[in-house]
Amino acid sequence: MNKPTVHDIAKESGVSLATVDRVLNERPGVREVTIAKVLAAVERLGYVRDTYAANLARKRQYHLAFVLPEGPSQFVDTLTAALREAYGSQVADRILLEIVYVATHDPHQIVRSLQALNTSELDGVAIMAPETPQVRDAIARLKGDGLAVVALVSDLPNSTRDYFVGVNSVAAGRTAGLLMGRFIAESGEILVVTNSIRSRDSLERRLGFGDVMASEFPHLTVLPSVESFDDRRRMEDVVGQVVLSRPNIVGVYSMGSGNRPLLSALRKSGRLGGLVVIAHELTETTRQALQDDEIAAVINQNVGHLARSAIRVLRALCDSVAIFEAQERVRIEVVLRENLP
Repeated sequence: MNKPTVHDIAKESGVSLATVDRVLNERPGVREVTIAKVLAAVERLGYVRDTYAANLARKRQYHLAFVLPEGPSQFVDTLTAALREAYGSQVADRILLEIVYVATHDPHQIVRSLQALNTSELDGVAIMAPETPQVRDAIARLKGDGLAVVALVSDLPNSTRDYFVGVNSVAAGRTAGLLMGRFIAESGEILVVTNSIRSRDSLERRLGFGDVMASEFPHLTVLPSVESFDDRRRMEDVVGQVVLSRPNIVGVYSMGSGNRPLLSALRKSGRLGGLVVIAHELTETTRQALQDDEIAAVINQNVGHLARSAIRVLRALCDSVAIFEAQERVRIEVVLRENLP
């Protein structure tokens, strides 16, 4: 059976094609009674509008902003490169892309950056930032201005955001815990490090990791998390001190970025070769560490998929059409030295 067309709508409602076009594209000059007739015909026929074609005809552009953490982060650099690559592909057709960098350790600076966005020219925003009361309030204001809002990589579930694009961080942490426990047979301690436990992804990874370790590998003791707060020197100093002062450490779980200073500290301690190290995100540093047998495994999420999915979801939200959930589900990948892509 053929799909209904605008010609069928015109015939069913007894109006011209031009009138149907004006109603579907919400242009003025049509009486309320006529609009009602056209919409009733749309409902009876089960007409599904091709929003891509309609926007192409109207020469519509989508103006999207991506708010990302500033500072030295190979993961953010990789994600930025993936966004720029997606921007040049068909998935970003008729899209204007703006990238805004914010200091994620300062919630007030994040809010100032969000408030500085020109919402009158924007259609949607993707945000990668810790969830704080200030950030939640800023997102509510963006929604109040009619923008679509997507949480990227780290979820903001208690805010009014529309959608989350990223992996299940609890499951990612549980995956890391299962690998760590199976890689280490002897008893010992596990050091856990991250940039900040305030980041939702780190918090959920820690919960998942701790749950698996406690329930399935009681011979391993997970130490309190060490936070660097995006300070490279702090990461090196604290990790170096902890590793040298605790000879029973047999594994290290890195939940965030900062793997470069972490590995530097472990090398200087002389203990890196005897530790099982599991990290997140495949970057230049973690790739080389896998090749050099310094990292046992990397829990990864495909940044290309993240970038393309965020753009598709924001477009769908702007057009008020259904999101293809199966397409947007970002998978957790386990990368070892032997299956490096």
